[in-house]
Amino acid sequence: MQITPTGQALGAHVTGIDLAHPITDAQTAALLAALGAHGVLCFPNQDLTAAALAAFGARFGTLEINVANVAHDPAVPEVMVLSNMKDAAGRALGLNDAGQGWHTDMSYSHDIALANILHATHVPQRNGKPLGQTQFRDMHAACADLPEALKHRLEGRTATHDFAKFWDMMRARPGSTRKPLTPEQRAKKPPVSQPLFRRHPITGRDVLYANPGYTMWIDGMDPQESGEILDFLFRHQERAEYLHAHHWAVGDVLMWDNIGTNHNAVADYLPDEPRRMLRVQVMADRAAALAEAA
Repeated sequence: MQITPTGQALGAHVTGIDLAHPITDAQTAALLAALGAHGVLCFPNQDLTAAALAAFGARFGTLEINVANVAHDPAVPEVMVLSNMKDAAGRALGLNDAGQGWHTDMSYSHDIALANILHATHVPQRNGKPLGQTQFRDMHAACADLPEALKHRLEGRTATHDFAKFWDMMRARPGSTRKPLTPEQRAKKPPVSQPLFRRHPITGRDVLYANPGYTMWIDGMDPQESGEILDFLFRHQERAEYLHAHHWAVGDVLMWDNIGTNHNAVADYLPDEPRRMLRVQVMADRAAALAEAA
């Protein structure tokens, strides 16, 4: 197994490994360390079933079943299908607008996620170029570069995150087929408070844990002051040196750090330009123990 950094703000390519077969403890430890160091890992030229993708993800933590309970693989509910494709009867084959907007998955949950893992089976193309890139921002660097006075001001502070914020934002987009969240879905994921600065379980360094998709306000702060500071934090994250963009190829498996990055799916493809990804989300319940064992 070889791990080669991209030389960008984030990212490394991992070759010499076939994820269709079980990985070893040593490989798990090496990949966990690489995830902390590089934030985004690309495994090219993979060919995985939903079950194989789930087995790989489960090496790093418990797999989450999405609260919206839609677009799951029929045999492996931990695997969500992300796609704009339809079957012969015109029924959607997956969730067609996932991740379109800057966010951090599971920041809206008391139990947060360590990583997302996507496997590309169909990648839209136009004039020979891939569409639908996924973008990432480095929250280790964003935290380190904050003004010291602001760090001191926000030390120990928490902010409220809400699953419904992003869901409702996506529902408001033209052409959205998302339904309103049911009371039962809302009850499963009520708003939660998260630290603005979180100690990363792999790197041991602080990250800025706030994102435009789910972060609502800074707890216990005047609403206007809270809004101004969050606006600054979100604009601060936009610095070019924090950005990494992944251009997909069929067979890619992409694993990214859901604590140390924010991400955004770019929807620059049309309905007749097919895109399909299999996705699992790895919770952070075993991250610290795995890092210590490594």
